[in-house]
Amino acid sequence: MLSRNSIHEIRSLKDAKNRNKTKQFVAEGPKVINELLLGSFEPKGIYCLEDALFLFKNKVADKDVIKIISEKELQRISQLVTPNKALAVFNMATPVALTDFETNDPILMLDDISDPGNLGTIIRTADWFGVKHIICSEKSVDVYNPKVVQSTMGSLGRVQVHYLNIAEFLSVLPKAIPCYGAFPDGESIYDTSFKRGSILLIGSESHGISKDLLPFVTKKISIPGFSKNEIKAESLNASIAAAIICAELRRQLLIN
Repeated sequence: MLSRNSIHEIRSLKDAKNRNKTKQFVAEGPKVINELLLGSFEPKGIYCLEDALFLFKNKVADKDVIKIISEKELQRISQLVTPNKALAVFNMATPVALTDFETNDPILMLDDISDPGNLGTIIRTADWFGVKHIICSEKSVDVYNPKVVQSTMGSLGRVQVHYLNIAEFLSVLPKAIPCYGAFPDGESIYDTSFKRGSILLIGSESHGISKDLLPFVTKKISIPGFSKNEIKAESLNASIAAAIICAELRRQLLIN
């Protein structure tokens, strides 16, 4: 049975200040939890219904971290409308310094992405297309936000997410590494010849790429629209744009 104190501690991780203080975060659902167990995250506690115990008991060395709880207790600690059999509290991974990275691999750079679902989906997209590093501006949404964690569907364990001053990072980056920025009026991605070791810069959902980053953009790129309607969609969702650009970049690199 969970104590009131335990319930309070788990629920408090919804807030960023408590996550940063304890260096812990919450993940929910067997799939997300098991994917994170395969990554670099150490579980502090796994709280599951009895019929879900078999999903975890052979996945952790310390069996004491697994606690069987009731549906009522799961509902009390869950942040989902419909809890999914298990919730886990993980210790945050030790940050990896981004001082030396594989220059042949693309890097996604996100400027002030504020929507948790978008960031989570972008991380999942990066995992799919083999992007190992994502650089987020310091104002971007917290990667350990519960909605971000759930949206990654476990890909958070395979993609390194860094928070830093993007302008400072780009200012010391070797000029040989191109930075492609997504803009409405850029060159079509289907006419652009992407190079290995590229940086793909995606702007915020509301304001696009910040003006102070414009001097560092090697080439403006865009995703052309094909709608025949007089009234067209204003823009693409940031996560959708990231997926389309990553797909075209990978297509070209496979051919070349």
